[in-house]
Amino acid sequence: MRTLAGMAKKNRKKKLGPKPGAEPKTKKVEYVERPFEGLPGETEIVAMREVVPAASTTLRTTEDFGGREFQLVTLLPDFLPALRREDGTVLVALQTAAHSGDASRDVAVATLMALELEPGEPLRGTGIIEPGPRLQDILDLTEAPEVTVHDDFVFWIGEEQAKDPQAAQALENANESIVPTAPVEGVTSMYWCRMGKEFVRWARPEDPEKVLDGIARLHAERSSAIDEGSRFVGAFRSCGLSIPVWELARGAEADELVGPAAAFDKRLTAAIAEDAPLTPEQRRARAGLVSRQVSLR
Repeated sequence: MRTLAGMAKKNRKKKLGPKPGAEPKTKKVEYVERPFEGLPGETEIVAMREVVPAASTTLRTTEDFGGREFQLVTLLPDFLPALRREDGTVLVALQTAAHSGDASRDVAVATLMALELEPGEPLRGTGIIEPGPRLQDILDLTEAPEVTVHDDFVFWIGEEQAKDPQAAQALENANESIVPTAPVEGVTSMYWCRMGKEFVRWARPEDPEKVLDGIARLHAERSSAIDEGSRFVGAFRSCGLSIPVWELARGAEADELVGPAAAFDKRLTAAIAEDAPLTPEQRRARAGLVSRQVSLR
């Protein structure tokens, strides 16, 4: 049985409140291995985050979040999470330095904050991110995004502002770092790039282990090349997806891959869908492929 003295002591502690210097604990955002799962165009979003240097797509929030349009982009200057251009266009970046453990939550926070910015104002940071709405909660999901790949970063400021000499010089400096990149038409989320040599990087929607099995099946048959002169060189994982990489024949251009890539897409998709156990040859091929994988958080 509690005594009056004990109850009084307890009440005094309540009135005193927390100890000086104590701060309320923030709730931690749980790590999500596949943060963009369920979004239309998931593989395109992952490709924009990981392999495409300059691209944008127009998205819209749901009516509950204002029904407002914004541009989801690959990268912004100084790795800003978002900014509002002078013309009022809101840009939200996928490639940023902030990571809470759930990339979808990170981008959703930046989006909602950016929609309240004044024209010409950058979003310098999002602060400590706590659990809350994710992109899956705030976006109108009725249409898949249409990604536009850019040759430069003029989308940062708009064409009119780019005529300013100081802005033009800043853009020129940024553009020097862009890796030439282009989509391979007709194949979803396959991107050609030139980095000294020519490569294809391809974000696949299937489970990464299934993708590895499918490539192993083709590799064991000596048919894992996209076209003549190309070779599979490895894969990396990011945002819960596998992104296989092929080195292409020297000088190969993106438009030359359209036919071969479409045919290879059918072969690889069929190989991934197979559910029969791997043969000994395929298992050996798979073991060799595993050593060529890298995981990115």
